[in-house]
Amino acid sequence: MSVSYIPEKVKTRLWGRAAGRCQYEGCNAPLWLDPVTKQEFNTSYIAHIVPDEPDGPRGDPVRSKVLKADISNLMLLCDTHHRLIDKEDVAAHAEARLLAMKLAHERRIETVTAIGPSRQGHIVLYGANIGDHASPVSYQRAAEAMLPDRFPAETNPISLGMVNSSLRDKTADFWRVESEHLRSMFTTFVTPRLNRCEISHLSVFALAPQPLLVLLGSLLCDLPAAEVYQLHREPPDWRWQPHPNGFDYQVPEPPPSNAAPALVFALSATVTDERITRALGGPAAIWRVSIPKPNNDFLKSKTQAQQFRQLVRPLMDRIKARHGENTLLRVFPTMPVALAVDFGRILMPKADLPLRIYDQNHQSGGFAPALDINRRPSESPLNLETPKNPRNYDNYNKAVR
Repeated sequence: MSVSYIPEKVKTRLWGRAAGRCQYEGCNAPLWLDPVTKQEFNTSYIAHIVPDEPDGPRGDPVRSKVLKADISNLMLLCDTHHRLIDKEDVAAHAEARLLAMKLAHERRIETVTAIGPSRQGHIVLYGANIGDHASPVSYQRAAEAMLPDRFPAETNPISLGMVNSSLRDKTADFWRVESEHLRSMFTTFVTPRLNRCEISHLSVFALAPQPLLVLLGSLLCDLPAAEVYQLHREPPDWRWQPHPNGFDYQVPEPPPSNAAPALVFALSATVTDERITRALGGPAAIWRVSIPKPNNDFLKSKTQAQQFRQLVRPLMDRIKARHGENTLLRVFPTMPVALAVDFGRILMPKADLPLRIYDQNHQSGGFAPALDINRRPSESPLNLETPKNPRNYDNYNKAVR
């Protein structure tokens, strides 16, 4: 809507501050595009917070005349919300509320547009079924979580997960098919772009069974610049939160032993030694990374993820030094998704021990081997043929040791 007494330079400034989008809270509709026909033309209305006439909604005998062309009193709105604030629901749209909407929108636009080109990140989405639940990962929620530190480099993400898979993580076929698909997708859509230096930073959003997350991390490795995000339960989003005071990880070392080593990440839940020895069918030298009160929403901040990476890298070296370079290390992850990916990223293919990643699944009777990572060419592959009695893993695990 053209308001002739408003100078063109004020209208232009308002369009710039609003980035051509509706400033009503939660709308953000583009005002240069018809959503049905996709025709491009101006669909905006310039609305007054304090109207240009004293007898209008929210009118004032003095301020209406003073503010009628003042940019601080103008909002860019779509037709629906222009009608809503001036005709349909005037009582619910007081001056203070509309000013707050305008300010919040313009601050957000200023923050986003101030991000330089070097802060762009390519969004990587990976999801796989967890139990009987699918794991959709939303591009929109991922893009919102990146701001204000980074912004999406492209309008489409790099999606690595299978679509509409009917396989569930209690079957051997699930691990074989999902791991092969993930490797293939990564080799096809990520590796070539990294080699051509088309990607400078990866923003990773993943939700899948933990052995697959470790595999994803090992494919990423720590060479490309990347940040792995965590899906929080409270509030339910991917944004990093403030670092909790006094936080630290606990890493007790086992006494010297000739038993095979096991690395347990007891972070999201408590994991008893009995569960590990039962899965292995015998004694183990159990190395453990934990926190005082394991829970599934403890990971809040980037700093906690950084602390984890700095802790685990030398830990892997200590395990290798004690147990030998050719030892198979069994890994039992009960940890946040971001840390599972980060664990895979810090692995060094030529230096670290070969790993066998276990998965906890109540439908299968406890921990069971899922994937081998960093396996030497001379070693026998993991046999994932499901036993006839899935709740009796003692003999089954002896066979795949």
